[in-house]
Amino acid sequence: MNLCEFCDRDKIWEKHKANSDRIAQYYANSQFEDYCQRIIDCGNFLKFEVVSGEIKLLNAKFCRIRYCPVCQWRRSLQWKARAYKTIPTVVNDFPRDRWLFLTLTVKNCPVKCLRKTLNEMHLSFKRLTKLKEWRARGWIKSTEVTLGHDGLAHPHFHCLLMVPASYFSGSYYLSHAKWVQLWQRSLKIDYLPVVDLKAIKKADNPTVLIPEILKYQTKVKDLISDREWLIELTRQLHKTRSIAIGGVLKSYLRQLEEQFEELPEEDEIENCDRETIYFSWNPHQKIYQKSDNLDY
Repeated sequence: MNLCEFCDRDKIWEKHKANSDRIAQYYANSQFEDYCQRIIDCGNFLKFEVVSGEIKLLNAKFCRIRYCPVCQWRRSLQWKARAYKTIPTVVNDFPRDRWLFLTLTVKNCPVKCLRKTLNEMHLSFKRLTKLKEWRARGWIKSTEVTLGHDGLAHPHFHCLLMVPASYFSGSYYLSHAKWVQLWQRSLKIDYLPVVDLKAIKKADNPTVLIPEILKYQTKVKDLISDREWLIELTRQLHKTRSIAIGGVLKSYLRQLEEQFEELPEEDEIENCDRETIYFSWNPHQKIYQKSDNLDY
């Protein structure tokens, strides 16, 4: 029996682990060669428990490398879980405030210039928040880097902004053209950058945008498409942060900026019949297979 036969919804485990094996080989014979074995060993053994018919991860060893698809996926899940739990509290505390989804971009750049470009973008965003026209009193900013069709890096920010209800009235409102102008001014560039802006309807909950805000920093399909691009991306983004919280949201969501835990905590479920199940990764068949109790 393999993991997917036991629980069909967990096919994603095998998908991410197979991609991790591929990326591990990319890191072989590079300046990040130590990542290779760490990723190979990541998630090789999984300990689950079955509680009331549900399978839940109880223990595993993860490499915590940013571009390991297994760890990237789990990090995103943890971020989202925290945000889903906290955002309703913010909405309750600021019931009249509205929410905007803002995407800020710049021209594509060579991946070797990515760190410099992102540093300039972060400084520009800080300048943007200091402008008198800036209306948000709280925000989440996530950084995403994709591989463009031209082979260049496409860095951009996804931002969830909390604005007072007055934003949509009179002179307080900022049109799309105004946002483009403000971002251009903050970047100190001579071209009009691409900006996307969407307002969340008053009756809608901002948590609908959490998957878009807290998704992967780099798509897995980009990571596995080009070895040299991955190596240089790793070099450029080494020890950088992908999530930033500002304004009044910082006190609510500060934990999103912290590094995720290596292992999940045990589920605190009492008075339930429990069954412990172990799975080990078969690198040849690219599947998780049920195993005996393994000491790892």
